[in-house]
Amino acid sequence: MRFRNFCRALWMILCSNAVIVYFGSHSIRIALVTTLACSLLLQLGYFANVLFLIWRAGHDSRASRTAETHKLRQVGHQLSDDHEVRRIEPLEVLQFVPIGGLSPFR
Repeated sequence: MRFRNFCRALWMILCSNAVIVYFGSHSIRIALVTTLACSLLLQLGYFANVLFLIWRAGHDSRASRTAETHKLRQVGHQLSDDHEVRRIEPLEVLQFVPIGGLSPFR
């Protein structure tokens, strides 16, 4: 759910909650307290949902990496160690050629 849609739904739920509680109890104080409690519960639920989505995304990516590693081992590819320091070949030195003259590097 997008944040904008969440905010709209949150306000609609809170306003309807406040109206229903006020007409049920005829007390503004009780309506405000229950609306604040409802607000906290909804925000807590949204936060828990976001944490769950983050956990699931990490779990899915870990599972796919494990499956890929297993598949490569079955095929016979040798996997490099993640902690192994890889040697990076130096880049070739770029030659500087002036627009109208000879390069001092040639």
